[in-house]
Amino acid sequence: IEGRAVDEHQAQQRCEVRNMNREQMARRVLELLTAIAPDVEANSVISGVAFRDQFDFDSMDTLNLAIALHREFGVDVPEADYMHLASLDQCVAYLAERIA
Repeated sequence: IEGRAVDEHQAQQRCEVRNMNREQMARRVLELLTAIAPDVEANSVISGVAFRDQFDFDSMDTLNLAIALHREFGVDVPEADYMHLASLDQCVAYLAERIA
C-alpha cells in the first residue's frame, strides 16, 4: 500500500511538472539553487550567465543541483550532462526538453 501511495505521488508530480511553463520552472530552479547555495540571492542571478561566473559554485554544488532537479522534476541528469546545468537558462532548457 505504501508503494502505491509513492507511485501515485510521483505520477501526480510528473503531471504537475509537465504543466509548468518555463517561467515556473525557472522560479523552481532558483528556489532549489538558493537552497543548495544559501549565499546566493535569487534576484541577483543572471539567467544567461554561468553560475560559476556569478558566485562560488563548484562541482559539488552542481552535483547537488542535479540531485535536487531529479527529486523535484523526476529528470535523471547523468554526469555527462552536468555541463547543461551551467546557468539558469540552460537548466530550464534541459528540463523542458526532458519533461516534454
